[in-house]
Amino acid sequence: VQLVESGGGLVQFGGSLRLSCVVSGTIFDILSMGWYRQAPGKQRELVASITRSGMTNYAESVKGRFTISRDNAKNTMYLQMNSLTPEGTAIYSCNLDPEPFKIRGRYYWGQGTQVTVSP
Repeated sequence: VQLVESGGGLVQFGGSLRLSCVVSGTIFDILSMGWYRQAPGKQRELVASITRSGMTNYAESVKGRFTISRDNAKNTMYLQMNSLTPEGTAIYSCNLDPEPFKIRGRYYWGQGTQVTVSP
């Protein structure tokens, strides 16, 4: 399996970004997937998830501002992030929900994409 995240960058307070996650090496359209983030000095947290049928769920901190979606034909998942605040500064990664991919008994994560929100 391979997870490739992109779309991060530096954005000002209140700005928007759209992240993408391309999944290869597995059958994407049967998977429930999620976007996770890890801020400096904090544990990784799940911010949004989407089932194979398109049902979504969001962390309270991002509800109304973030939108998760998927294109099964492209093996790709997206995260539209609006009204960003400095608290959104983190490395964003995609993975299975609820439990990440495992390879040889160890959790596998892609490189992630850095999002930095300036005050």
